Order: sequence, then structure tokens, then C-alpha cells
Amino acid sequence: MTARPERAPGSALPAGGAMRVMGSETEYGIHAPSAPGANATMMSARVIQAYAQVTRQRAAGGAETRWDYTDEEPLHDARGWTVERTSADPSQLTDQPPVLDAEAIAMAYGRDELDHDGEDESGSLLMNMVLGNGARLYVDHAHPEYSSPEVTNPRDAVAWDAAGDLVVLAAVRRLAADPTLPPINLYKNNTDNKSVSYGSHENYLMPRSVPFGDIVRGLTPFFVSRQIICGAGRVGLGQASSRPGYQISQRADFFEAEVGLETTIRRPIINTRDEPHATADKYRRLHVIIGDANLSQASNYLKFGTTAMVLSLIEAGLAPKVEVHEPVAALQTVSHDTSLSATIRLLDGRRVTALDLQWMYHEAAAKLSQETGVADAVDGDGHTHAVLERWAATLSQLDNDRSAAASSVEWLAKLSLLEGYRQRDGLSWDNARLGLIDLQWADIRPEKGLYHRLLSRDRMQRIVDDQAIARAVAEPPSDTRAYFRGRCVSSFSKDVVGASWDSVIFDVPGYGRLQRVPTREPLRGTEALTGGLFARHHEAAPFLAELLGLGTTPPPG
Repeated sequence: MTARPERAPGSALPAGGAMRVMGSETEYGIHAPSAPGANATMMSARVIQAYAQVTRQRAAGGAETRWDYTDEEPLHDARGWTVERTSADPSQLTDQPPVLDAEAIAMAYGRDELDHDGEDESGSLLMNMVLGNGARLYVDHAHPEYSSPEVTNPRDAVAWDAAGDLVVLAAVRRLAADPTLPPINLYKNNTDNKSVSYGSHENYLMPRSVPFGDIVRGLTPFFVSRQIICGAGRVGLGQASSRPGYQISQRADFFEAEVGLETTIRRPIINTRDEPHATADKYRRLHVIIGDANLSQASNYLKFGTTAMVLSLIEAGLAPKVEVHEPVAALQTVSHDTSLSATIRLLDGRRVTALDLQWMYHEAAAKLSQETGVADAVDGDGHTHAVLERWAATLSQLDNDRSAAASSVEWLAKLSLLEGYRQRDGLSWDNARLGLIDLQWADIRPEKGLYHRLLSRDRMQRIVDDQAIARAVAEPPSDTRAYFRGRCVSSFSKDVVGASWDSVIFDVPGYGRLQRVPTREPLRGTEALTGGLFARHHEAAPFLAELLGLGTTPPPG
């Protein structure tokens, strides 16, 4: 009998199931049809600037809160070393703010495009901001990126990830309303089909005590096979779509290593970045770079929920004892086989399908969660039972009735749409129209995006409703430190001069220096702990005084 884990990592969350601190990062594909040679970094900065203008118009606050890079450590490797900056690829240096000055903007458009409503104090375009919902919106690798606030369960992960789509949509609408600027289109996908890929990352909090080797062994077979339930689908095979066809994952062809620190070159199945954004000796932030950007809520829900459950298995020492032979090749074999019949070789000599692997993990997760009690439909944690049910139902549909899975599994939904065009118009997989349909699927504009058309016709399943997503645009989660960060930004934006995942920095008259409030415990700073403090104070000075235990007055200057 396995000992029952008492709590999830460093928290009051139940262990053994689908609940843990988690979040998403989405880099959006960007294109200006009327300015094909435009500088992508400049265009991305325009998106950030436009949303800053939107938040000012809504009086929601947050447009002036900059990102604090102090605690960024992108070159720490979970295997026990730190990469020298001189040998790191420039794309790895995410602890430095991107810079785009007026000269670069003028070169990109042939004139000085600086709009003073979007400049920061240095005269450069705004490229980084913290939002009132606790999220981060910024320019990353020449793409606009939305990093969601920390949440504690897969349902909330879906809501605050989808909120990012509405955030960037608002920016696109703002840009389209300005006749002096070329319209910019954004796509929630992962490749331009011309050999360039951009990321959709996940983050999960884990105990530092779990050996990293156990994480690699437990996750690799799961990640090789996970794409069958949460792949976004893609027209074309190979990084540059040099071969005709359709595959399950947007990202699979861009992975070249099993384990590594990089995220944009030599991409590994297991990323080793050791940047916890929390108390370092207690926590590890598992940075997952292998997932697709999902528009399907059901696919996104399973992506977060099943991965959280597999991490619970690893922490309990109960992950399935399977090892895949040549995981990178197996990853691509699975992605290229939409029949789901291809087998991959295990090191013990067996050959199994991706469905077989997923059923192994489901069985182990169901057993652990039942033993710990978190999967009980009445007395459980309120999330694990639903994830297990949907996971099993989806695998059964993929096994026996794939048409039933097309309303939830994104790659199947897209494939069904494409097959309709192929049959109607007699198109082969190398026809350029299919690539354009693939792109249009991912358009974030509801009136243009094909996914959104299916959603509006109830042909795609929902996990959260539109009202919940709209709330997630404006409000932070209530049960993580994101509540404190988001409320500080929306309530005291003129006094908050910087923020990060693990701190908020105030510059308040009467204080002799900047006040950095650390937030290294992800489950502190919740509404339950700080909601009363925000309710009592509408000015930053007395708020800080009470928070820091100084009574009602700031310390002498």
C-alpha cells in the first residue's frame, strides 16, 4: 500500500490529483498583410502599446507597470550547473528587456512611428507590462506573448489562458481602428510552415526534493503520446512542410533532443530551465515547451489536467515503468500517424501505440487518486474526478468512435474540416489552399477564425463559458499570489513601478526608497489572506504601512 501524500507541493492543495500551481505562456503568430517586410519585433511592440491604450481607456489600470527582471535566472540548469552567458544562444537571455528604439521603428516603416501615448519614460515603445488580472504581456522573440497568472487547477488554466486571446484581440481591434497604421493579424498557432516555430509553454510547481531524473523518466513517454489528446493539428510534414500530409502536432517536427536547456534551438522534449520564480530550496518550476497552442478548450483542459496528474504520479514514485526507444523519433512517428495505429518501440522490446501509453498513465493516475481520495465525485478535490472521466472518455472515443471526439480533440476537429474541403473540391494535401485554411483556423478574430466559427455553432465543446473568460481578462485568480499582484496593479498602478512573479515594487511618497514586497510563496497573497487589506485601503501609502506592519503611517524618509 502506497503511503498517502498529505499535500501538494508547499501548499494546502490536495495531493495525488489534478490540482497544483500551474500556468501557460503563449507566443502568437503575427502578420501584417499590407506590410509584409515589417519588423516583427516592432509589430509585436505595437500590440503591447495598443493594449496599454485599451487599459487606459477602460480605466482598468496596469498600463504603466513594468516587468522586474531582477530575479530572472534563465541559464540555471536543473541538472546542476549554470550555462555561461558567453556561450548561451541570445534567445536564452530572457533576463534582459527587449529594446526597440525610435531609429529601429523609423527603419521598419520609413518614418518616425512613435506615438507618445505608447512610450515609456525613456522614449521607447512599451514592450512589457503586467496586467490587472495578474498576467504578463510582452514581446518575446519577435512575438507578442501572454503569460497567464498562476492558477491551481486545469479549469482555471483554461479560463486564464483563453483570457489571453481576448487581451490580444482587444489590441488588434485597437490597431485596426487607427488608419495611420497597417492592420496586424494574430494567430494562436505554433509555426509559419516555413521552418519557423514559436512556443506554447506550460509551467507546473513541483517540490525541489523530486529528483530531476525521475521527472525525465516519468514524463518522456507521456509527452511522446500526449499529443493524441491535445495536439492542435498541422498541414504539412517536416519543419518547412516540405512533404505533403497532415499531422497531429504543430510542434513535434521541431524537437531534436530528449533533454536540454534550450527553447528555440535544439528543442528538447524535457526542458531543464531551473528558474523557480518561488522559494528556490522548496520548489521547482517545471517548464514544459512541448505542447501545442490550443484553441479547443477541451484539449487545453486535458493538456493541463493530465500533466498535473502525471506529476503527482512521479512525486509518489508510481509513474508507469516504461522507457521509449529514441523518443524524438517516436514523437514524430506518433504525430505523423493520424490513424493512431503506428507502434513505437520500448526499451524492453515491446511495441505499443500512443493510445496504449496513454491508457497506462490513465490507469496509474486513477489508482493513485482513488487511494488518496481526491478523485471521489463527492468528497474529492473537485477537479481530479472530472479530468479522469474526460481523459478516459476521450481515449475511448479515439479508440472506437473518432467522429465523436472531433468536437473536443483539436487536431481531429481541424482534420474533419480539412477533409470536408478536400472531398468537396478534390484537393490533395499539397494544395496551398489547405495551408491557408490551417492558418485561418488559428486567427484570433472570431469573425475570421474557423475554430471560432465552429465554437459559435456549438460544434466545439466548452469547459468554461464566455462570462468566465471575460472575468479572467479583468480579474486575477483568487487563490494564488496572482491575486495580490493583479490587485496591486489595478488598485495602485501609479505607485507600482515594477512587478514579477515573485515580487511587487512600490514607489510611494513618504518612503525613503523603493519598497519591494516579496511574493515567493505561490499560495500566499490570496484573496482570503489579503482581500480585506485591499478593501480597507484605496491609497498605496496606508496599504503598504499596514502590509509591512508599520501601523497607518509610512516610515520616516
